[in-house]
Amino acid sequence: MTQRVMIAGGGIGGLVTALTLHQIGVDCVVFESVRSLKPLGVGINLQPNAVRELGDLGLGTEVLDTVGVPAREWALVGLNGNDIYAETRGLEAGYNWPQYAVHRGQFHMLLYRTVLERLGPQAVQLGARVTGYRQGPGGVTALIEGGREETGALLIGADGIHSAVRAQMHPDQPPIHWGGAVMWRGVTRAAPIRTGSSFVGLGTHRHRMVVYPISHPDAEGKALINWIAEVTYDDPAARESTGWFREVAIADFAHHFDGWTWDWLDVPALIHGSDGAYENPMIDRDPVGTWQDGAVVLIGDAAHAMYPTGSNGASQAIIDARVLGAAMIEHGASVQALAAFDAQLCGPVSALILRNRGAGPFGLLNLVDDRCGGQFDNIDDVIPPAERADFMAGYKSAAGFAIEKLNAAAPTIAPGARVR
Repeated sequence: MTQRVMIAGGGIGGLVTALTLHQIGVDCVVFESVRSLKPLGVGINLQPNAVRELGDLGLGTEVLDTVGVPAREWALVGLNGNDIYAETRGLEAGYNWPQYAVHRGQFHMLLYRTVLERLGPQAVQLGARVTGYRQGPGGVTALIEGGREETGALLIGADGIHSAVRAQMHPDQPPIHWGGAVMWRGVTRAAPIRTGSSFVGLGTHRHRMVVYPISHPDAEGKALINWIAEVTYDDPAARESTGWFREVAIADFAHHFDGWTWDWLDVPALIHGSDGAYENPMIDRDPVGTWQDGAVVLIGDAAHAMYPTGSNGASQAIIDARVLGAAMIEHGASVQALAAFDAQLCGPVSALILRNRGAGPFGLLNLVDDRCGGQFDNIDDVIPPAERADFMAGYKSAAGFAIEKLNAAAPTIAPGARVR
């Protein structure tokens, strides 16, 4: 067993890292700032590349079905109710693994319970916020709020978009970037639309709804429907960005979606059917040239906070953890492993940040708006089918879940592989 690895942050990325390190025989501990973990958040998507990694950790579909539902379709729909683009997803699209829409809080708690079961109750230390680090010849020291210090071989900064580890590594980084888009999120129990498990983006690139189920239907045919209402302001300076995930009154924003009613979806009813709503700005951070500083490395949102337009923020955090584990199998729990991880992912994922800032797969809505002002009878006359398919294929390739490449890929971590 190597000298322990310290993980700053007990979110999705930090916990999957802990499970991965345990799987490959590396001692680790997670320092999490909150004193009590709770199932916070609403819906997120786990792409097939991330579901594959979870399965290799023993968290297969029978487990994921307890916190979410396999996605069957991804679709963009114009304000006239006509499809712009639609495709099957997951197993129905030919992937060897499904795509899952899950309740973020319930998925997070599933990971937390699994870490405690496999690594023991001391593996996650709550109320322990890492505020910085100090490096020396014997490894690295994590500085913990309140004057406490902990030492280890490596420090993994998985402490989110407001990462203290990143702030020390890159003290001159620009502030968080906000481009003017605001999101209001909620969950409503209602009947699923279209296939019964469809991810639907509806509207324009500056004014849209995203709707998808995050649970299996109940006896009445109703499921928990995650919805995200988005408005982009022309002048970001005209409206201040807000705190992260702030609870707001539905009346504060529902008027933006008055009249959004079709025979297959009543958006006002969906919004007003929620018990509450949360507002947060669509924010990210500018890419940095490296995620590594000696024995310290960044993963997840600490490394690459990105707009959620591609539904792959959580998926990328999971991929980070697994690629980092694979690097340790090759190089040991060492600075060399961190360098190999950084060399493999920092450049491509930094490009993905900028692609998502440019609307990611929702960029098709920009094209529709540019070419016809959002009004069309036949989308083929606006964007030919081949152009739409090429656009989506390019995004999938950049995000790491191009079907042929993923299906043919060897496991990131071979079964039984251990750090020696």
